[in-house]
Amino acid sequence: MKIYADRFPTALRQLLTDLLVVAWVYATIRGALWLHDLVQRLAVPGQKLEGAGAGLADNLAEAGGKVGRVPLVGDELTAPFERAAGAARSLAEAGRDQQELVDQLALALAVGLLIVPLGLVVFGWLPLRVRWIRDLLALRALAGQPLRKLTRIAPDVAEAWRRGDDTTVNALAALELRRLGLRDPHQP
Repeated sequence: MKIYADRFPTALRQLLTDLLVVAWVYATIRGALWLHDLVQRLAVPGQKLEGAGAGLADNLAEAGGKVGRVPLVGDELTAPFERAAGAARSLAEAGRDQQELVDQLALALAVGLLIVPLGLVVFGWLPLRVRWIRDLLALRALAGQPLRKLTRIAPDVAEAWRRGDDTTVNALAALELRRLGLRDPHQP
């Protein structure tokens, strides 16, 4: 079944487009969070390595301390335990480093997944929507503002609006914003 644009009123098309954009943004954010969580699972081996290395280092240091109390040979026997404890601490540090790398990778991939879809919304859809709102405000000004205010903008304000003169459309939109009690962003 083919859908023709002229069969749907403009307001319905805009509503559907807005809903699709909201769904697009939601799905993109959910996807980025899912990817982040998935990559974070790669940190589990690093957590286990850190825990095992730290536990082993503590146990070896404790054993070395006890062996060091043996008379005459205690100092000689503690050296291998101290070296082994140092190696175990290096394993724990490698586990922490791996977790940090996974954290950075998860963040980079999630941000990378967000950039293009959200960029399309911010730089594609949003300017079109803002322009539409500006045009709608200008049309409301033409329909509802007193003629004396309209002729201050341009002598033939309706023709200038019909041509799409940006200066006229902006002035009309600003006039309508002021009538609605909203601040005009182009005026101090």
